[in-house]
Amino acid sequence: PPASLHRGRRSWCCSFAVPPSSPENLKARYPKTDVITKTGPKSFPNSPKSALNIVNRIDPRRILSPGRVSPIDSDPTGDSFRHVPQTQSPAADLTVPRSRSGSFRAPNGSNFVNFPGPDPGSGSGDGDLFDVRLNLKGKSGGCLVLETNSAALCANSAVFAGLIEEFNNNNAAATNNNNNNCKRNGGFLEKRNVCRIEVPEVENLGVFKQTIELMFEDNITKKLLKIGAHRCIDILEVSAGIMFNKGVISCLKYLEAVPWTEEEEEKLRSLFMRFRFDDATTGEILARLYSRDSLDSQQNLARQLVWSITSCTDANARNELKSLVKGLLSRSSVYEKDQRDLNKEDLLIACQSCLGLLVNLFDETSEDNAQGKVAKEEKGKPLIERVSRQVDNINWLLEILLDRQMAEEFVDLWANQGKLLKLHENASPLVRYELSRVSANLFIAMGTRKLHCRSEARSGLFQSWFGPMLSDFGWLQRCRKGLDIRSLEEALGQTLLTLPLKQQYLLFMEWFHCFSKHGTECPNLSKAFQIWWRRSFLRGSETNAVESR
Repeated sequence: PPASLHRGRRSWCCSFAVPPSSPENLKARYPKTDVITKTGPKSFPNSPKSALNIVNRIDPRRILSPGRVSPIDSDPTGDSFRHVPQTQSPAADLTVPRSRSGSFRAPNGSNFVNFPGPDPGSGSGDGDLFDVRLNLKGKSGGCLVLETNSAALCANSAVFAGLIEEFNNNNAAATNNNNNNCKRNGGFLEKRNVCRIEVPEVENLGVFKQTIELMFEDNITKKLLKIGAHRCIDILEVSAGIMFNKGVISCLKYLEAVPWTEEEEEKLRSLFMRFRFDDATTGEILARLYSRDSLDSQQNLARQLVWSITSCTDANARNELKSLVKGLLSRSSVYEKDQRDLNKEDLLIACQSCLGLLVNLFDETSEDNAQGKVAKEEKGKPLIERVSRQVDNINWLLEILLDRQMAEEFVDLWANQGKLLKLHENASPLVRYELSRVSANLFIAMGTRKLHCRSEARSGLFQSWFGPMLSDFGWLQRCRKGLDIRSLEEALGQTLLTLPLKQQYLLFMEWFHCFSKHGTECPNLSKAFQIWWRRSFLRGSETNAVESR
């Protein structure tokens, strides 16, 4: 043969479905990897599209026939398996039960994987022979055939070791009685039987192939650095299935040291639910995935976050944290994972604390209680700023209660603030209108059907805060602070119409007198007033008929 064929051997080899006519035929210097594929959905969305159609350039070699290779010196740095098409050869077949080849799991149906430590390498001796053919059949219809070395598979995979041992035992008698074996002594080839193993329903052919490649790597962790965490999780799943212990340990060590995306975290959670690993290997990863704290401690954490925000003095930090915590505690949050709901009593206690601070702040305007009512760090801040901060806290807590459908009791709590109502009458309009911002949010929630409460609660709310709302409406228009005035007017009228007609009469008359004096300084409830008028007078004859019957 030409001198160029006696280079250092690369043990990756590809053969053709139809081999060359003679060993001297050297036309195809760089043969392609033969893969049988069918169109279908990808098993993993992030896997490379060309994983099954890659063209590998390899060193030229003599190709004799499927199942045999030419006597070229071994290169310990090369890959020790090759791709071949799925063709028939005179080598012996292995009849493997479907149950064993179909699911690469631990024996007896157990998913427990024990790690005694890294397995030895592929060894020597028979390491130059491709005596195992893996026929991988994907779920999407693709097919990939790999030829590799039995010693490497047995040394790295307990599942493949059992299948190869079964094949060798079944064919030992036939091999001993075969007088036609050719022994390679000084240039003669030894004819070897090929162990064929079928692997059906492979989720991702590229991942399975890549896992087999790692068996021939001296430094698997270095290879994983180029693969990435997402692909490494897929390789970990295959390694655990075929009991490739060295690969499992390397994948776990790599994953523990790198950050994960949320998608990768969910994949790891799903994998750890289907496979069991020893605690010594997975303890650090499990500590990142699962918290050992009880549900009570989680609930206590949410309570601490709420209290910290309501007591925060920096306006910018407070607004940022409010948005963050509200998103985490929201019913529609992607972070809610079957944990115990935030206690309604904790939120109401926080609301009562803010209301108590409001009472103290309004007390500060009177001459009798001007001293000692405010924290030391806040004495230098204007009164309006401190009042506005507590009102913002209450409205923020109200948003959480509305989202979790817990705001009914807050309506009663707000309606029964008798002392705060008295202080509102004597306070400056520049300060007192802040209280009506809370009432406005309640009226909007009721009018837009986000808050459902008893008729007595609605009546109590209007009886307490409808008058202050009329007097503060002008200031609400000038200092809106995100409040939608049109929505407030519409919701106020709609909620008022849910009350009994007799109470509607009293409230509409109060509004009519206020609107006639102050005009646009009062909310425009004309539309709701017309509806009330029709219900009360134009349909009076129908009402009398119903009552008589």
